Amino acid sequence: MTNPHRLPASVVPHHYRIRIEPDLDAATFSGTVSIDIETLDPVEHIDLHALDLEITSAHLVTDESRQSLEVKPVPEWQRIRVSTGKRIDPGRATLDLAFTGILNDLLVGFYRSTYVDGDGVEQTIATTQFEATDARRAFPCFDEPIFKATFGLTLTVPDHLMAISNYPEIARQPLGDGRSEVTFENTMKMSSYLVAFVMGPFEATDPLDVDGIPTRIVVPRGKLHLASYALECSAFVLRYMAEYYGIPYPGTKLDHVAIPDFAFGAMENLGCITYRESTLLVDRDRSSQSEKLRVLDTVGHEIAHMWFGDLVTMEWWDGIWLNEAFATFMEMKATDAARPEWKRWLAFAAEERPWAYGIDSLHTSRPVEFPVGSPDEANEMFDALTYGKGSSVLRMMEQFVGEDAFRAGVGAYLEAHSYSNTVTEDLWTALDAAAGGGVASAMTTWIHQRGYPQIDVATSDGEIRLTQRRYLSLPDETDTTQWTIPVVVRGTAGGEPFSSRWMVDAPEGKIAIGGPIEWFVVNAGGHGYYRVNYAAGDLALLVNRLESLDDIERFCLLDDAWAFVEAGQIDLTRFLDLVGRFRLETEQSILQRLIQTVGRVSHHLVDDETRSGFRSWLATVLRPAYERLGWEPGPDDTDLDRRMRGQVIGAMGRLVEDEEVITRAVDIGRRWLKDPLDLDPDVAQACVHILAGRMGGDLSHDLWIAYEGTVDPLRQLRLLHAMANGGDERSVNVTVDAILANKIRSQDAAWVSGELLSDRRSGESAWRRIRSDWRTLTARMPSMTISRLVEGLPALSKAAVAADVNAFFAETPLPAIERALSQQLERLEVNVRLRKSQSAAAAGYFSAISSD
Repeated sequence: MTNPHRLPASVVPHHYRIRIEPDLDAATFSGTVSIDIETLDPVEHIDLHALDLEITSAHLVTDESRQSLEVKPVPEWQRIRVSTGKRIDPGRATLDLAFTGILNDLLVGFYRSTYVDGDGVEQTIATTQFEATDARRAFPCFDEPIFKATFGLTLTVPDHLMAISNYPEIARQPLGDGRSEVTFENTMKMSSYLVAFVMGPFEATDPLDVDGIPTRIVVPRGKLHLASYALECSAFVLRYMAEYYGIPYPGTKLDHVAIPDFAFGAMENLGCITYRESTLLVDRDRSSQSEKLRVLDTVGHEIAHMWFGDLVTMEWWDGIWLNEAFATFMEMKATDAARPEWKRWLAFAAEERPWAYGIDSLHTSRPVEFPVGSPDEANEMFDALTYGKGSSVLRMMEQFVGEDAFRAGVGAYLEAHSYSNTVTEDLWTALDAAAGGGVASAMTTWIHQRGYPQIDVATSDGEIRLTQRRYLSLPDETDTTQWTIPVVVRGTAGGEPFSSRWMVDAPEGKIAIGGPIEWFVVNAGGHGYYRVNYAAGDLALLVNRLESLDDIERFCLLDDAWAFVEAGQIDLTRFLDLVGRFRLETEQSILQRLIQTVGRVSHHLVDDETRSGFRSWLATVLRPAYERLGWEPGPDDTDLDRRMRGQVIGAMGRLVEDEEVITRAVDIGRRWLKDPLDLDPDVAQACVHILAGRMGGDLSHDLWIAYEGTVDPLRQLRLLHAMANGGDERSVNVTVDAILANKIRSQDAAWVSGELLSDRRSGESAWRRIRSDWRTLTARMPSMTISRLVEGLPALSKAAVAADVNAFFAETPLPAIERALSQQLERLEVNVRLRKSQSAAAAGYFSAISSD
C-alpha cells in the first residue's frame, strides 16, 4: 500500500456483532466482537485496527472449523495482525475477538463524561466519539470509511441508566444483578466512524413523529427544560433535508444527545447525533439570537450529514472536505428557510468566509483536498478550509450555475452512490451533467490549489478590465497561481443598468460595457470567494452609491478594504475613511464586522498616546447606531436588532470606553450575575463583558460563584467568556489556576486559554503564564483542541513578544497540530508587520482627531 496507515483491501467486513460492558466506577470496559468478513485474495494474515485495547482471545470461524488466532500488535500503525499460521483462502468467515479497554478522559474513542446534577451529586456517562479514526479505541475493526458494514450492538448497563445507539432499542433483558442487556436493531451499511453508543443518567423528550421518523432530544437528567427549541429545529430541518435531497431519511429514528464533555460541536452519528451541551440546549426565554442560531445551525449541519456523509461517504479522509463543506452549505440553506429574517447568507459571508480567508491568505495554507496519510493528518482536516472555504466555494458555484441545476446534480449524486463511497470527482460529474458542463474544470482550480485570488479592477473607455493574482497577507509577487473565477458584474452606464457574468480563466480579462460607466460592482451578489481591489476613482464612485449595493456587497467592500490594509496594498487612512462612510449602517452582520476590524486597529495599531483620538473617532462612527438602538428592546425590534444592540453597547464600553455606558453596564452586569431572568440576553452578555473588563481579577470570585451555581450550559459559556476577558494579570492567573485545578472542563480549556492570549491588555501576561505552565496546562486539553489555544497567538504582535513566541515553539513541537501551529505563527508575523507598517499612519490619523 502507498499509504501504510491504510489496510489492505484483500479482506472486507460485512457485519459486526458487538457486545460491550463498561464498568463506570473502574473506568474500564470489556467486550466481544464477531465480524463477518470476506477474504477476496489468499492472505497469510489479516490486519485490522485496534488502539489501547488488550485482545484476550481471537478465533477465525468458518463453516468447517474454529481456529485460534495468533495476535500480533502493530502499534506504529494502530493495528493488530491475526493469523492462523497458514494461508487463509478466499471466502466467507467470522473473526471472533474478545478485548478489554480503558474508559479514557481524552474525549475520543469510548470515554467518560461527568456532570453535577441539581442535587450536587456527580453523575457519570460513558459515550463515544469515533471520527476520524477512533472507533479502533472501542472495538477491533476495519476503521476506514471505505469499509462499510452493518453493525449490531448489545450493551450491558446498570438497570437505572439509559442506553442509546444508532438504531432503536429492540430488547432489554434484566440480568437479575442490577444490570441489563440492551440490544439494538442492526444498522444500515455504514462506516465505522459513524457508530455510536451512549449510556448514563439521561432523560428524553417524548418522541416527535416527523413524517414517520421518531425524533427526540436526550439530555442529562435535570436539563429537559432546555430541550424544546432543539426539538423544534430538528423537526423543521429533517423535513427540509428530505425534500431538498429528494431521498427519505436513511435511518429509522433520530436522537440528538447532549454530552457534558465533548471536544467538537457535534458529531453526525447516524440516528444518534451527539452534541456539546451548549450547541443543543437553550433556555428559550434567556437565550440570545446568536445562541439560538448556533443550535439551529448545528442541528442543520448534523442532519445534513445523514445523507451527505452517512448515506454517501468519502472513500478516504482526503475527501472529508466534501462532507463537511456540504453540510455547512446545507445548514445555511436550512437556517435561511427556517428563519429568513435572520439573513443567514449575509451572516455566512460575514463569519464563515472570513474564517476561511484568514487561513487561506497565508503561505502555509493548504489545498482544500490533498493527500492524507496518518490519523493526525486526518484530524487536521477539520479546519477553516474544510468547512469555511469548502462551503464558500460550493455557494459560489451554486449561485453561478443556478440553484435548480445545482440541486438536481446533488440529488443525482446521492441516488447514484447511496450506501457506498465516493471521490470528489463523482460530485463534479453529477453537477456537470445537471448544469451543462463547466463545473469540474472550474472547481478543480479551487479545490486542488491553495489560496484564493484577488481581482484588480480598472476602467477605461467604457471597458472594465480585470486582472487576477493570488491574495496573500504577506505578498509574494512570484506566485503565479490562477483560478477559473465565476465573475458577476453589475452597475449603471449611460443611465441604464447592466449586468454581466462570465468565467474568467486567464490572468487578464475585460468586458466592454458601452457608454460612460457611472458605477459598478464586481462580485455582484457577494457570493464569490475572492477579493476585489478597485482603482481609487472607481472605488470613490462606488462608495458614493452605498445605498445601491446589496447588503453582502457592502460587506465585501468593507471586508476587502481591511484585507488590503493587512497586505500593505492600501494605507490604513483609506480604510478608516471608508469605515466613516458606514456610520448609518443598519445591517447587524456588517456592523459586527466593522466592530471586529476596528477592534484589530485598536489592538495592534493604537498606543496610549493616540487612544483618546481613536476613542473619539470610533464614538462618532458608532453613535448613530447606539442612539437608534438604545438600551431597551422596542416593540418593533427584530432578533437582529437585539443582537446588534448588544454588540454596539459592548463596543461602546470596551473600545470607546464611554464612561456613561460603562457605569450602566457595570450595574446591569452585576444584576445579571445574580438573576438573569428579566434582562435582555444580548445586552446582559455585553454588560458582563464590560463588567469583567473593568473589574478584572476583583470580579473573579463572583464569576466563579455564578459559574458553579448554574446547570445551564449557555450561562456557563457566557461566564467563561467573561472570565477570559478580565484584562489584568490577576484574572489571567485565576483562570489558568482554574484550568489546572480541573474546575473548567477539558473541552473548554484550550479556547479559554486562547481568549486569554487575545486580550489586548492582559495577553502578554497570559503568554508568560501559559508558557511557564505549558506542559501541565496542555496535558489538561484533548490533543485535537490545542489548535484553539494557538489561535490566540496572532494577538501577541509586539515584536519582542512575538520573537519569544517563535523561539518557544521552535523548541516545543506540536506534531498533532503541526499545520495549524505554522498557520497561526504566520498570522502572528502578519500582525507584527501590520503594527510596524501602519502604526505611524494610525498615530497621525488619531492624533489629528485628538488635537481637534
